[in-house]
Amino acid sequence: MDLNHGQESDEWFQAQSHIYKHIFNFANSMCLKCAVQLGIPDIIHNHKQPITLPELVSSLRFPATKTSFVHRLMRLLVHSGFFATREVRPNQGGGGGEEEKAEEAGYVLTTSSMLLLKDGRTSLSPFVQAMVHPALVTPWQFLGDWFQGYGHTPFETAHGLGLWEYGDRNPEFNNIFNEAMASDSRMMNFLVKDCKEIFGGLGSLVDVGGGTGLIARIILEAFPHIKCTVFDLPHVVANLSQSENLNFVGGDMFESIPSADAILFKCVLHNWNDEDCVKILKRCREAIPTKDDGGKVIIIDMVINGEKDEHDITETKLVFDILMMVLVTGRERNEQEWEKLFLEAGFSHYKITPIFGLRSIIEVYP
Repeated sequence: MDLNHGQESDEWFQAQSHIYKHIFNFANSMCLKCAVQLGIPDIIHNHKQPITLPELVSSLRFPATKTSFVHRLMRLLVHSGFFATREVRPNQGGGGGEEEKAEEAGYVLTTSSMLLLKDGRTSLSPFVQAMVHPALVTPWQFLGDWFQGYGHTPFETAHGLGLWEYGDRNPEFNNIFNEAMASDSRMMNFLVKDCKEIFGGLGSLVDVGGGTGLIARIILEAFPHIKCTVFDLPHVVANLSQSENLNFVGGDMFESIPSADAILFKCVLHNWNDEDCVKILKRCREAIPTKDDGGKVIIIDMVINGEKDEHDITETKLVFDILMMVLVTGRERNEQEWEKLFLEAGFSHYKITPIFGLRSIIEVYP
């Protein structure tokens, strides 16, 4: 094969750069985890003004010999958009007759790093820490072996058991994973109050797979008239405190789901294959009233749309789809694939509202 045929040399070097970028994309993930682990976003935030490199190194309590290494870490994270730099003028000290010192750069937060503040209401720091945990990174090394083998998932190929069973046997990892899912759910704080058309008319709601009730509480804060039930596995909801409008019920969603005006799934159905999703949706169909009486299923999940989404958004959704393949038996779906599930489960129509960034709200009607 003549590699030079029809191609200029710069095209080959661009292709080389493209390959190398994707080979080493993991370095971006690990540098981001490092910044979160070290608390760099919080240090910059607490400094109240742009922080210079020496000030950052001092706040980290690192020896001065680490200064050049911190600079290199921050240089990549600035390039990736997690931090930015701003010119600052150091405190002069002394009398006004001194010659002004030259300006130097100080680090500041961007919108992305604001979401990584550990004490923030919508902090995604737990999500960063969990998704690059060795238990979740290792299965990617077995992706090729899984394609050639017979395990249910690469996670099972790597660990000898599925994700949920692994979590049950490893409480420390389970806590990290659950906190990551909770941090992702807290993003709903930004927009749920604007979902009056979706939640405002409901009298009752069942949050399936709702864990400790975080999503239900966010919804109740905006719509306190709704009676919410969190439905999850018995050991998940055992001994959780209830209130007038919030109660917890244990059970199996494949067997039955408590009755309500609406059933909510937030990032649940993408964990399951099509056959299982149809089974779950049929249980929902049995649990809600007719459309005329206000019955519906509310799904918060991704809808892949390569034609309308920006390139980076589509890439993120496609990566999540592979993530579902590696960790569990689920997938991310495009509109046609969602519609197929709804029709097979006996629903008549649906409405998609792309409101939660990567995710949409899908209302599904009997």
